[in-house]
Amino acid sequence: MTLRDAFDRPLRDLRISVTDRCNFRCTYCMPREVFGPGYQFLQRDSLLTYEEIARLVRIFIAHGVEKVRLTGGEPLVRRDLDHLVALLARVDGLRDLTLTTNGSLLRAQAEKLKAAGLQRVTVSLDSLDDAVFQSMNDAGVPAGVVLDGIRAAAEAGLNPIKVNAVVKRGVNDHTIVELARYFHDWSGPGARPILRFIEYMDVGATNGWRLDHVVSGREIVEQINAVLPIEPASPNYRGEVARRWRFRDGAGEIGVITSISEPFCGDCTRARLSPEGELYTCLFGTHGHDLRSLLREGASDDQVSAFVASVWRPRTDRYSEIRSEDTIGLRKVEMSHIGG
Repeated sequence: MTLRDAFDRPLRDLRISVTDRCNFRCTYCMPREVFGPGYQFLQRDSLLTYEEIARLVRIFIAHGVEKVRLTGGEPLVRRDLDHLVALLARVDGLRDLTLTTNGSLLRAQAEKLKAAGLQRVTVSLDSLDDAVFQSMNDAGVPAGVVLDGIRAAAEAGLNPIKVNAVVKRGVNDHTIVELARYFHDWSGPGARPILRFIEYMDVGATNGWRLDHVVSGREIVEQINAVLPIEPASPNYRGEVARRWRFRDGAGEIGVITSISEPFCGDCTRARLSPEGELYTCLFGTHGHDLRSLLREGASDDQVSAFVASVWRPRTDRYSEIRSEDTIGLRKVEMSHIGG
């Protein structure tokens, strides 16, 4: 039976962060001055096991979840991730199993992830300009490595591929059109990836977010339309976060995610699970709800299910719609801990 929250929003999507570690230090997500050599990441025994994750997925599916996205941190740094994918792929009722990655390790893992049952991937790529991209990922990884990961995903059949670019004013906004043109003119294997631009968001408390760093979705659309004409396209489903635009010449589409300028909380159907089993009902949440203790203290599936329902039913989260100086200053969970 589908769970609904206080605003009648169903629980349809579960995003599972499998690790809080990442091999990038993106300045808008895991700035090196915070997540440096001395930062204490979770110990292995604190992480949910793959079997625990699979058990929770079965419980969430009974509540109406249809889509599971594996995130991080960087999910591909967790050992044997294809084993988790194989467990989840066998769960009855799961319609969509996908993964978000920075793409740097995708060439080595794409084929075995597909063979295990992963259906598609979303890859982060903020610019094609190596100087800009390496400055943003702060790990010395050039754009070509990520592009090669995207090609590997396409070769493996992990389609449709989505490519996410976070846009920050004065950092990479001058490379928007170049990125759009690359995927408009896609010459790689398989179907053309879908490029999506994301407004720079005030997730967590470590990225130094300021409103004047935000390039609005409207500005992004205007930049692209001036060179590569686009027109609005209808959403694919309720709760889709990206506003769709298709190229007028028929060469695919782009998406724009406008959490800052045009919030979409009213249709949010997503719950998030942290690596240590904390359930969050909002990307901008200030606290989670402990599921790991229930699992490890011997709770039955019915007891865990009842707890999940008790968290979701009173849910009133709509951070982006009520964003203010007071809410921006809250100590929110870091995006690197619960995924995007």
